[in-house]
Amino acid sequence: MSAVGIIFSNLFDNNLPELTKSRALASVPFACRYRLIDFSLSNMVNSGIDNVYVVTHQNYESLMRHIGSGKDWDLARRSGGVKLLPPLMTAFAYQGSVSYNTRLESLKNITHTIDRLTEDYVVLSDCDSICNLNLTEMIEQHEKTGADVTIACKNMNITPDKAAAAVVVSYDEIGRVNDVIIRPEEVGNANVSIHILVINRRYLQSILHDAISHNLNNLYLDILAKNAGSAKIFAYEYDGFYSNIVNLTDYYNCSMSLLGDSEERNSLFNVRHRPVLTKVHNTPPTKYGADSKVVNSLIADGCVIDGTVENSLIFRGVKIGKGTTVRNSIVFKDTYLGENVTLECVITDKAVVIRDGVKLCGHETQPFFIEKGKMI
Repeated sequence: MSAVGIIFSNLFDNNLPELTKSRALASVPFACRYRLIDFSLSNMVNSGIDNVYVVTHQNYESLMRHIGSGKDWDLARRSGGVKLLPPLMTAFAYQGSVSYNTRLESLKNITHTIDRLTEDYVVLSDCDSICNLNLTEMIEQHEKTGADVTIACKNMNITPDKAAAAVVVSYDEIGRVNDVIIRPEEVGNANVSIHILVINRRYLQSILHDAISHNLNNLYLDILAKNAGSAKIFAYEYDGFYSNIVNLTDYYNCSMSLLGDSEERNSLFNVRHRPVLTKVHNTPPTKYGADSKVVNSLIADGCVIDGTVENSLIFRGVKIGKGTTVRNSIVFKDTYLGENVTLECVITDKAVVIRDGVKLCGHETQPFFIEKGKMI
């Protein structure tokens, strides 16, 4: 068994315009020390996939800096490793336009790369699928069933705000998919695709050339849904932690859920033999002042905390002054909070400065956001 990974880094930037103004969705910070792409990369590396392509579109400078040579994921290799594929990889790619908005359009743009692959299977993954999935087990099931495509699914509750981005997969008792429903009208419990797929390489090559010939643009709608009855499409059931970021409130709630439920946190970060890998920074330990107080929070290295932090996530290099209270908030790297500041349900991007005495308050259904480098 040999497999290659393809990760889509930019497809859903519009879901988080606040955080993707100057970065790709794949490089959005998460849980104090990670980026969203770390979960997809770690899933692949932990399953022995050492040849990974990251399909980019725009704003991928921070992604390049984060991945670097790939050494932090053991992907700095002479053969294989991790490679970023820039837009317009082919001469015919959209007549000089860099606009592609679906997985299939992205794959059509790198057809020449896919045609040169020699691995048996291709693993496709969105960058915003936050989970710790055993791809080895999924590929073994794919081989055993003789499937053309295997879709990772999770039984979960579809809320009205997530229905527009959901793909419901219906399958029989042996796991063979008989229907794929895009943007379901009914909400409630359903088997939902977590947007990780295993596809036979030759099958992927054939559907890409067919898609180019017939101007097909949507992998789920034009390929999987239409071929659910004829092609060998199977479902793989996943029951661990999963979150798909569809907006800023969703990002906030997903981050805060890591504080309240240790079982969910452990199923994501403390799975035996499947660590979540990320770029390592050599920063000193966090310094806590004599009057500081920290309750139920995640604190990264390199911070200086002289105030109070409750139910919050604090990234590297944050400085919190005396008399300052940070509650139910997410504070990104290198943010400076002066003295007697109050933050409640706030998300600050990197390098924000908040002067003494400022009080800012949002709500868990609508967190207050401060853009990168802003001074208040």
